[in-house]
Amino acid sequence: MVKKGFDNDKYIKLQSQNIRDRIAAFGDKLYMEFGGKLFDDYHAARVLPGFEPDAKVKMLLELKDDAEIVIVINADAIEKNKRRGDLGITYDLDTLRLIDAFRGIGLYVGSVVITRYTGQPLALAFENRLKTLGINVYRHYPIKDYPSNLPFIVSDEGFGKNDYIATTRKLVVVTAPGPGSGKMATCLSQLYHEHKRGVKAGYAKFETFPIWNIPLNHPVNLAYEAATADLNDVNMIDSFHLEAYGETTVNYNRDIEIFPVLNAIMEQILGESPYKSPTDMGVNMAGYGIVDDEAVRAAAKQEILRRYYNALVNLRQGMGTESEVTRIELLMNRVKVSAKDRPVVAAAFKKAENTGNPATAIELPDGRIVTGKTSSLLGASSSMLLNCLKELAGIDDSVELISPDIIEPIQDLKTGIMGNHNPRLHTDEVLIALSICAATEAVAKKALDQLHNLKGLEAHSSVILSRVDENVFRKLGVNMTYEPQYQTKKLYHN
Repeated sequence: MVKKGFDNDKYIKLQSQNIRDRIAAFGDKLYMEFGGKLFDDYHAARVLPGFEPDAKVKMLLELKDDAEIVIVINADAIEKNKRRGDLGITYDLDTLRLIDAFRGIGLYVGSVVITRYTGQPLALAFENRLKTLGINVYRHYPIKDYPSNLPFIVSDEGFGKNDYIATTRKLVVVTAPGPGSGKMATCLSQLYHEHKRGVKAGYAKFETFPIWNIPLNHPVNLAYEAATADLNDVNMIDSFHLEAYGETTVNYNRDIEIFPVLNAIMEQILGESPYKSPTDMGVNMAGYGIVDDEAVRAAAKQEILRRYYNALVNLRQGMGTESEVTRIELLMNRVKVSAKDRPVVAAAFKKAENTGNPATAIELPDGRIVTGKTSSLLGASSSMLLNCLKELAGIDDSVELISPDIIEPIQDLKTGIMGNHNPRLHTDEVLIALSICAATEAVAKKALDQLHNLKGLEAHSSVILSRVDENVFRKLGVNMTYEPQYQTKKLYHN
């Protein structure tokens, strides 16, 4: 079982107070760039066991009377139908999802900003859709020679050409569906507009990783490098902070490289910059929430391994590169981990070899490994899921949780009516069938009641999972990896 290594309540308390202090330091308004995921931060939850995926949202709820949300989306990302890797949905749809999610918990969403707008057709269509839904939309445009031509950038033809975003709260949280959306440029553009209007506004950055006050080569920080292998992010000592204060802190290359330019822009706008280093800009208190360093180190090493398998699969699917795989292999060497440190990998391989078909394996909290094989009724993941629930519930392996008499009509529906070629039940179909059985069968209900105990368990598949199975395991909180190969040799896989 994963040991708790992070105090979520302490973190929320410290983080919200630190942001209040930063607002007070500037006076009228603070534009806070939110890096990473605001909702559903499963990476943080995995590498900092005890961190809740919605911790940052809970922190914002402490400030909700003073806060409003501005969501930034890159017009080119809309045009290219860019997708979130974890959710599988496009950035424009994720923008709508985020608005619903924020509103659902009582946070005020002020507007959406479409950045780098040049009249892209799909971006224009999305803008019209947002306006139809009653959402305020603003356009920001590409700025020639950004970020090097400072006099032009900080002028009416640079930032001044962008729409001014009308905001009403002291804390403006600028977030986005993913990286490269233009959050920092949006904040700086607003500083320019606010300064012209006589408003005392400031800028700060909230970025959970890398954690600035733990060592550069700490596995938690290296796990961040693994997670951003496609962006070529590299953790570095903040030389500006070291020179200014004689204190060693950690930041990442893009923030350190852009800091002189950012600092100069802020000097142009405000007269002088309030910051001496990239670390100064941050408001992150995650490092103070770590209560068991050994536990978070172990969790981060597992995350690096998961990112390795994810990179292999992305490469197989044509969505990744060899260099991403190589970068993560180097990180694995630095923390001294390999596939043998993920017991479910060997277990899934062994089961697949013994059966000649795809297999999956999952590790229970006490270290036991449960496997699942492919059968005529169930896929390997479905079989493993049922076997795992039986083990957790103390049900004998010989007991049938779902009768073949229930499974077969579902198969007939799938193949005879719905036109599917694969008759085997996916994990979502198995869970529905188990739920139906649980209404009348006590043993099925006993197994179903164990679903919440799957959260945080490690699992591996000998083949790439279907999107359906992948989503089910993600929702159950299972940390699933798989080999970079498909079950069949077809060219098209859905």
